[in-house]
Amino acid sequence: MSEQNTGLIEGADGRMRCFWHANLPDYMAYHDREWGRPVADDRRLFEKLCLEGFQSGLSWLTILRKRENFREAFDDFDFERVARFTERDIERLLGNPGIVRHGGKIRSTINNARRAIELAEEAGSLAAYFWRHEPQPEERPERLDYATLRTLGKTDASIRISKDLKKRGWTFVGPTTVYAFMQAMGLVNDHIEGCAVRAEVEAERARFQRPR
Repeated sequence: MSEQNTGLIEGADGRMRCFWHANLPDYMAYHDREWGRPVADDRRLFEKLCLEGFQSGLSWLTILRKRENFREAFDDFDFERVARFTERDIERLLGNPGIVRHGGKIRSTINNARRAIELAEEAGSLAAYFWRHEPQPEERPERLDYATLRTLGKTDASIRISKDLKKRGWTFVGPTTVYAFMQAMGLVNDHIEGCAVRAEVEAERARFQRPR
């Protein structure tokens, strides 16, 4: 079957993987080592949700290749520090050619840092909040093939999270952005059936201690 039918491509190592990394070395490393593996670190969760907001209208590869610049610019996404950013910081960030210089998204990141402090205080941690929204097995497709994956731009779970975050004052957290965050942070395993790392990721999810 062709890549268009299976959603899989063969790498130079002979392993079949999800098509989207396009055999680009840095993108393949992200696919193999990060995407879909469960995360419970609040700073990394905050980072990914912010970067998904920056990615809106762009490719994730663009953001991935600027990620270290973003980390430097936003104090490694320590949301307690980002929450204290001022107009001077915004001007500094708007002049930084290493990141996406979008005023609305920069201001959103600062706003969301303040909302993250509130949410962590209420829920105990960002991880506890997000993982309590992990989809139940009955909410997931029985088999994740390429055709099914293409229907999952947003789900009931991502819509629920998006609505709740927006009520709490978060911005740039639409349901599609939230679902991409869920895929990356391991709240779901969207590696396609037949992908060489799908079973490995699923085993890691099975061992993962959900935050409470």
